[in-house]
Parts: sequence; C-alpha cells; structure tokens
Amino acid sequence: MIKTALISVSDKEGIVGFARGLGKLKIKIISTGKTAKLLKKNKIKTTLVSEITKFPEMLDGRLKSLHPNIFAGILADRKSKKHMNELKKLRINPIDMVVANFYPFEETIRHGKIREVTENIDIGGPSLVRAAAKNNRDVVVVVDKNDYSEVIEKIKHKKIDEKEKARLAAKAFLQTARYETIIGRYFAENFIGDMFPKIYNFTFKKIQDLRYGENPHQKAAFYKSYWINETCVSTSKQLQGKELSYNNILDANDAFELVKDFNEPTAAVIKHTNPSGAATASRIEEAYKKAYETDAKSAFGSVVALNRPCNAQIAKMMKPLFVEVVICPKFEKNAMKILKEKKNLRLLETGPISRNYKSHDMRRVVGGLLVQTRQYPGLSQKNLKAVTKRKPTKEEIKDMMFAWKVNKHVKSNSIVLAKGNVTVGIGAGQMSRVDAAKLAVMKSEGKSSGSVMSSDAFFPFRDGVDEAAKAGVTAIIQPGGSIRDKEVIEAANEHNIAMVFTGIRLFRH
Repeated sequence: MIKTALISVSDKEGIVGFARGLGKLKIKIISTGKTAKLLKKNKIKTTLVSEITKFPEMLDGRLKSLHPNIFAGILADRKSKKHMNELKKLRINPIDMVVANFYPFEETIRHGKIREVTENIDIGGPSLVRAAAKNNRDVVVVVDKNDYSEVIEKIKHKKIDEKEKARLAAKAFLQTARYETIIGRYFAENFIGDMFPKIYNFTFKKIQDLRYGENPHQKAAFYKSYWINETCVSTSKQLQGKELSYNNILDANDAFELVKDFNEPTAAVIKHTNPSGAATASRIEEAYKKAYETDAKSAFGSVVALNRPCNAQIAKMMKPLFVEVVICPKFEKNAMKILKEKKNLRLLETGPISRNYKSHDMRRVVGGLLVQTRQYPGLSQKNLKAVTKRKPTKEEIKDMMFAWKVNKHVKSNSIVLAKGNVTVGIGAGQMSRVDAAKLAVMKSEGKSSGSVMSSDAFFPFRDGVDEAAKAGVTAIIQPGGSIRDKEVIEAANEHNIAMVFTGIRLFRH
C-alpha cells in the first residue's frame, strides 16, 4: 500500500492534477519549497519536508530534503524487521512514493553563465530518485510527467506490482544517468580542455520508433543529442508524408550536410548516402534542375536537399518524379499546395540554416565507439598548389572548388567530375581509384569533356589521370602525397591537364 508520497518537482506541469489524485486516494503528501506552495495554493493538503526533518530549508534552497528522516523512510527494506524496528525507534515514517524531476540544467546551459549553470545542478532531486529506485520493491518512483495519469489508475486498481515498480525504477535510473551525463559533458567540454577525455559519456533522447532498420528484419529507433546548436535533420519538422524510415533519415542527413557546405543556392540529390547529383546556381530552382539531370536514372526514389526555400517551380518539377524526401529550410505556400498531392512524399522543414562543426562524428563498432572531429580545413584559391606546367584557369579553379566540396560527401574511393558548378559524373565507393574514375566517366554519359576532376585521395598510379584525359577532363584537384606524385604530375603534363594539390584528404567510410 502507498500511504505517503514525497513530491519535489522543478517542472510542475501536471503535478497539481496528479497530487489531487493522490489526495483522493488518501495518500499523504510531503513536499518542498515552491512545489509545496503550489499544492497548498490549489488547496491540496501538504506537509512540508521541514516538518519531517525538524530542520529548516537552508542555503537558498540548496539543502532541503537531504536528511535521515527522509532517506531512511525511502530506503528502509519493508521486509526487514531490523530496518523497520530502527524506523520505529527513531520515529521515522516510511515514504512509499517519490515523485521528482530535476533543476533545468539542460536548458540553462543554452544561455546561462557559469554561476547560473552551477546553481541549476540539482542535488536533492537525483538523490531522492536514486534512493527510491534502489528500493523499488517497496517504493514507487515517478520521474516522467507522462506517467502521472497511468500511475494514478494503477494505484486505484491495485496494479502497482513489483514488475511495474521495477519498470518505473528503470526510467528513473535512465533519467539520473542522463542528467549526470549532461553535467559531465558541460564541464568536460568547458574545463578539461581535452576534446577526447579519458571517459566519454554521451546521452540521446528518442525522437521516434522506426518501422524497421536498414532492412525489414532489423528493429530501429531515432534518437537526438541532448544539445544541438546547428540546423540538421534531427531538429527538422516533418510537415507531411509517410513515417520516416531509417534509410530516409541517413540520406536526408547526408543530403542536407552537403548543401549546408555552400553559401550559394545549392541542391543535392542523394541515393544510398551518395550524391547522384549536386549543383550550385544563381537560383535554387536552376540548381535543383541541374542536380537532378546529372543522373536522372539514379535519382529515382531519391532524397533531395536544398539550402534555400522550396518554391512552386521546384515543386512542379518534382511532381511527376518519385522522390522519397525533400529537406530544406522552408516550403513556400504555393509549393506546399502542389506537393500535398503527393501524400507519401515526406517533407522536412529545418528553418534557417546555421552551421557549427564543433560536435563530434561518432561511429559505432562492435564493442566500441570511434570518435572524430567533423571540421575540415578551409580551402581557398590561395591554398591550392599548382604542380603542373599549365596552371588552371579561373573557371577551372571555380569548378574544382565546387567539386572538392561535393567530394567531401561522397563515399571513398571517390571521384567527382564537375563543370559550371554542376556535377556531371560521380564515382563512389570503389575499391580502386581508377575504377572510381571510370565509373564517374561512365555516369557522365558523354558530358565529361571540358570538366574538372576531384579525387578524395592521391592517385597511387598515373592510370587515373590517363582515364581523365580520355574523358576530356581539363583540370584535376587532389590531395597529393603519393610516392608516385612525380609520375602522376608527368602524366598530367603529357595530357596538358592542369593539376593542383590541396594537402587535404577527403576519405569518407
């Protein structure tokens, strides 16, 4: 039986109704500070914690519930005669339920200074919750306001059994772990000075369950990070369409990260996390048209990303096509009217684009985690090292810079052919670089003449340059650094191809 409940909540949404429900069930309520004040204001009979501890709240509220009269009441094993005799001897009453949530540390770090942040580290709340969760055979612990109505109903119908108590305890431990992880991350990031500390804790909150994973036999869910300070797929809002799949989210992420790299109006068409086409133009509808036309065959069932609002012209172009997802900052009203007719088309709106590459890229391996920085070195014309007799023209440099940016988002080994700020052929995910070059040329369907080539890593042999020459490529951008660089440069000179080194490798696995 639940006779006494202790309530101490920072987020007070729903707590009045819940406490009133407990009162109707003849459950005594103990509470602290502002929570007690709110309950009393709503005419709910409440006993102050200070009346139980016989000690006033201290230190501007830092010390309220940390007292043996409270924690002994929570932690006592009801089946232990020794425990219960100790309570009786010290005149401590058992506490059968703890309802708590914590100071808003997660919200405070978004805007607060260190003093305010520190004040929002909750001590009493997590301590109460951990104590109740530890003694979950005897104590019900509630940390989620979404459980309030269900808990009341189960108490009414005497369905709070050990299994239910353990379920609620599991949620409590997850909540305290998340809270401590966020605090730890904040202090580690701001005061340790090591981006890869010895202990690497992170926490994610579920956005939604997914129908399945990469394949129908795999179960999956989508989680987001505790603190996101950039525009991304995780913060986007779905306006219409079928439920997002695991693969939709992966493709939408990669597509949107590509267009985020550009300040100019840019569109990307993605299939299986690789671009089938990308383009930059003076107008976003022109960029989309050119990106789609790079490889219209592969664009069937694609994900499209735009770094400008989707307008009616783009919507009209998309209407007869099979597109899975469109992600962009905004959908204009006229575009929405057209795209609403495609009921299964998923539309993701991100809001204005902001970039922040300070967060880490994390890749799970069996039994471990790989963590790396996301930021690439900046590249400008000044960074390019011309290594051939013929120097690239201004137009070639412009196209090489475009191709290099796209190349960052193509799986290795990868080759990107571009002309006029439009991809004309992409060779992705090949085991050899020359095969990636051949694939890019094949994908160009005869449009490679006069294009530039970007390679994500150095050419180990001259054969990749020879393939470029056959295809009519006029300039190549690559990291350099091969033991056969001299041979590769000589090949470029033979073919009158301008070549520049960046010193920056773009591997992507």
